[in-house]
Amino acid sequence: MLEGKKVLITGGTGSLGKALTKRLLEMNVEAIRILSRNEEKQISMETEFNDKRIRYFLGDIRDLSRLERAFEDIDVVFHAAALKHVPKIEYNPFEAVKTNVIGSQNVIDASLKQNVDKVIAIGTDKAVSPFNTYGATKLLMEKLFVDAANYVNPQKHRTKFVALRYGNVLGSSGSVIPKFIEQIKKGKKITVTDPKMTRFSITMNEALDFILESTLMSVGSEVIIPKLKAYTILDIKNSLFELLGDTGEEIIGMREGEKLHELLISQYEMKDTWEINNKYVLTNSMRKQHIIDQYSKKLVHPEGLKEYSSDIAEMMNNEKLKEIIKSSGMLQ
Repeated sequence: MLEGKKVLITGGTGSLGKALTKRLLEMNVEAIRILSRNEEKQISMETEFNDKRIRYFLGDIRDLSRLERAFEDIDVVFHAAALKHVPKIEYNPFEAVKTNVIGSQNVIDASLKQNVDKVIAIGTDKAVSPFNTYGATKLLMEKLFVDAANYVNPQKHRTKFVALRYGNVLGSSGSVIPKFIEQIKKGKKITVTDPKMTRFSITMNEALDFILESTLMSVGSEVIIPKLKAYTILDIKNSLFELLGDTGEEIIGMREGEKLHELLISQYEMKDTWEINNKYVLTNSMRKQHIIDQYSKKLVHPEGLKEYSSDIAEMMNNEKLKEIIKSSGMLQ
């Protein structure tokens, strides 16, 4: 699928970027360019991978001219750079707009200028009916990507833009499980926001599979969403106490801008949502028929689904959660 291709990852020194880099190297890509702002993380990643196919570009997606230079001769861009921490963004909304919205527009503009083949934007369930600034900025990113075809002259540009939307990656930077593990190991009570809170779950390997499968199947101007199971914060707490010991809990209430449950597809999006294998495809209403035709009419409407929410999704049991936690290396 990507063998012999030149790939660039924005925000490539993050947990997803590093995992994606490892997978791409196994797929025999010709070259990978890592673009990020953090020179310390780049040095660390360079030492860890030690592969001549990887080049490291210091730069910020807010800087269009830097992106244009970095995107030269690139076939596929994975756009993962973003400001992501909900409370920080609530306090610094202007900065989130500059990175998550204007930065994403810069990625689109640079991709068009360099005639990149395909650009995959990594989104989040928080973009659905957004309750916080982070979700609102990621919704705008999605809209920019699915509507970018309006600016494409097909006689001049081959570029296809696709947005992906999925839930929290278990164990990723800033997620709740590593925080709970650290608190338990220090003998502290874990700080639970709300025991009834639910979240969609996806492991890093599942996320990588989803990203790469979606890159292959996508036709442009759509949002692709995986079918996921969910978990409750109570289940996470119980699983970790069974694995590491019970240190007690403290209920601290939900953080600013946080939802009790997450949505991957809202009720208003269902009319434009289609199903194919283990994924949903949310079509751009202005290009719906074109997208359906490009999928060779393999898309079908999901039966009996009014919305896709973490409180009504199939829940993982404690044994499965413990298995995922143990196999992930998070306990080390």
